[in-house]
Amino acid sequence: MSKLTVKICMGTTCFVMGASDLQDLQELIPERFGDDVEVTGVTCLDYCSSCSESQAPYVMVGEEVVNKATVEKVMEIIDGKLKNGQE
Repeated sequence: MSKLTVKICMGTTCFVMGASDLQDLQELIPERFGDDVEVTGVTCLDYCSSCSESQAPYVMVGEEVVNKATVEKVMEIIDGKLKNGQE
């Protein structure tokens, strides 16, 4: 299984709307997943411009876009993807 990539949007809107709370996500990943998850911050995922109402902050978990992302929501998705061996 390849590494699951998690990209946290750190653009201004996402940062203000809660992405700042997601910065420490890598440290919260359970040890059982070892090095299977890579968390990075990106300048902008450019999803704010495609929504008429704010759904920030945005996070990409593999190919899945998570809007109104919280640590709990993202961890649940990571857990589900890794348990199922998906990306």
